[in-house]
Amino acid sequence: MNILMIYPEFPDTFWGFKHAVRFINKSATNPPLGLLTIASMLPKEWNKRVIDLNVHPVEDKDLSWANLVMISAMDAQRGSAEQLIHRCKGAGLPVVAGGPLFTEEYDKFPEVDYFVLNEGEITLAPFIQDWQKGNPQHVYSTPEYADITQTPIPQWDLIDLTEYDAMSVQFSRGCPFNCDFCNVTALLGHRPRTKSAQQLIAELDCLYNVGWRRNIFMVDDNFIGNKRILKEQILPALIAWRKGKVGCLFITEVSINLADDEQLMELMAQAGFMSLFIGVETPDEEGLIECKKTQNQNRDLIGSVKRLQHHGFQVMGGFIVGFDSDTPSIFDRQVQFIQKSGIVTAMVGLLQAPFGTELYRRMLAEGRISTTFTGNNTDGSTNIIPKMDPDVLFNGYRHLLDQIYSPRMFYQRVRTLISEYRPRQANVHIEWGDILAFVKSMWQLGILGVERWEYWSLFFWALIKHPNQFPLAITFSIYGYHFRKISNIYIQTQPAFQAAQGKASKPVKSGALPVS
Repeated sequence: MNILMIYPEFPDTFWGFKHAVRFINKSATNPPLGLLTIASMLPKEWNKRVIDLNVHPVEDKDLSWANLVMISAMDAQRGSAEQLIHRCKGAGLPVVAGGPLFTEEYDKFPEVDYFVLNEGEITLAPFIQDWQKGNPQHVYSTPEYADITQTPIPQWDLIDLTEYDAMSVQFSRGCPFNCDFCNVTALLGHRPRTKSAQQLIAELDCLYNVGWRRNIFMVDDNFIGNKRILKEQILPALIAWRKGKVGCLFITEVSINLADDEQLMELMAQAGFMSLFIGVETPDEEGLIECKKTQNQNRDLIGSVKRLQHHGFQVMGGFIVGFDSDTPSIFDRQVQFIQKSGIVTAMVGLLQAPFGTELYRRMLAEGRISTTFTGNNTDGSTNIIPKMDPDVLFNGYRHLLDQIYSPRMFYQRVRTLISEYRPRQANVHIEWGDILAFVKSMWQLGILGVERWEYWSLFFWALIKHPNQFPLAITFSIYGYHFRKISNIYIQTQPAFQAAQGKASKPVKSGALPVS
């Protein structure tokens, strides 16, 4: 039995860092963790291959080899997934699909033969049993949540690790909060479910033993969802694991209330966490109330960001415009907040309503859903008919991005961060690719780039005043190049607003969802 597991291609996105990873001769930022984990759950006697379309194309010989194709995808990969499914069906292959894209809207993919939805730890085994009996069902789903203490180590030998900038590891699933635009809880629930410390260390040992020394992304949607387990078990285990090791610093996602917990910040810094993504969303209190972002309300958001930076964390931030409560002043207020906070990696998107969220239900009830959710936070689209005049919203959004990604303001923000940031990690691992990226940056940004004045000004300022953070200054310069590319692709070159077009959906009774 030959199983071909394929990960669809992402479009150009903010988080794809496509234009940045080229500086270090990498193909993608992170591997397809879900497929690699599913591969470990398949029968040992089955032959498996994994192809990540973000790294290599699928060739005809790959399809000829396969007896069955398995595809996993996120919303942003929809276009590539549709093309891939059509091609596989044209080759006469049965297709199994799973992952967030299909779990939310499987009825929109008529060419797929079998859907293994929700969490594979529960739904994959019944499919395998039925397949081996010759009687597979069309849909396998469950309302239950998996016990991830039983999740196996991903099968890393199925990919070429050198193609990626960072590896991915998952510690927990679920989030205790209830932000109405987020589909994490719809997919994974409110109660954070965690792996054991022994599991996590075993996964990290596996990566370290095969030679991995670069960054590791803990892909949890909220790493600090269960603080007690972190403090008592996980972080002490990570601190012990990292002793005597080089590299392997951690990136993860947390809620901003981490800034309220001195002990947790200290333990995470000791454990090797250096970059944190936080959903800041908006400096407007009405907007935070509207989207039920309770953890961000009634606090000094910039003060919280600064505390995290002082504890050795680079804060990456997600921001949203297009809330019903937003006024035209929100765009300049977002710019001011981002600049003052020193959040260099600032992702700003228009409000979108993923299928299955509270926001989707509310917008559907009001007849304000009219297009497909793209899953791309920064492509200038929204599936919501906004209350603000669409032209005002899009022009304000374009102005916002033009400001924060302009060389002058972006490099100013880098200086703000470096002045505030207190790095804790000394055992940074440097590879030839990093040296190559440094040389490329001098040519691409310092000589050919529109930002060459800002680049050299930052170059010498960091080298003289903050030499220990000089590599970080160069890294952020490369990030800025990527962000401007994305902004130009989706926003600056588009003449019209990409909001919901055409006929809106009919209102339904509040709280009702269309039946799949």
